[in-house]
Amino acid sequence: MILAVRIRGTVGVKKDIADTMDMLRLTRINHAVLINENPSYKGMLLKAKDYITWGEIDLNTLTQIINKRGRVVGGNRITDEYIKDNTDYSSIEEFAQAILDGETTLKDANIKVVFRLHPPRKGFEATRLSFNEGGSLGYRGENIKELVVKML
Repeated sequence: MILAVRIRGTVGVKKDIADTMDMLRLTRINHAVLINENPSYKGMLLKAKDYITWGEIDLNTLTQIINKRGRVVGGNRITDEYIKDNTDYSSIEEFAQAILDGETTLKDANIKVVFRLHPPRKGFEATRLSFNEGGSLGYRGENIKELVVKML
């Protein structure tokens, strides 16, 4: 499972790239979405690489995101009781593991698919450089969890 986060805004974005980010549901800065790993999504991520960052997410980080920034359709927070009442799982951690395993999705539990994150503490690295060049954009692999923890 991949987590993608939008870093840059909308000014000067070409229409085809803006459409790609809309299809990924990354419509605003600091929004994050979970994406399945398949070739079509990989192509979309590469097309929008100058405006987003992404990487593989682990169980602990996904549990923190759902717990702190996850919202039910309607705006209420996600709790263990909500997960127990509305899914086959007894806790947020079990639910997060099921998402990573591909057994369920956020939509199955009536949870919003977009996570609205805070700007990162101590700010982004350079927002016009790729991650490999010391910036914030593009593929960052396992290091996505460090950025997300700064944004929770």
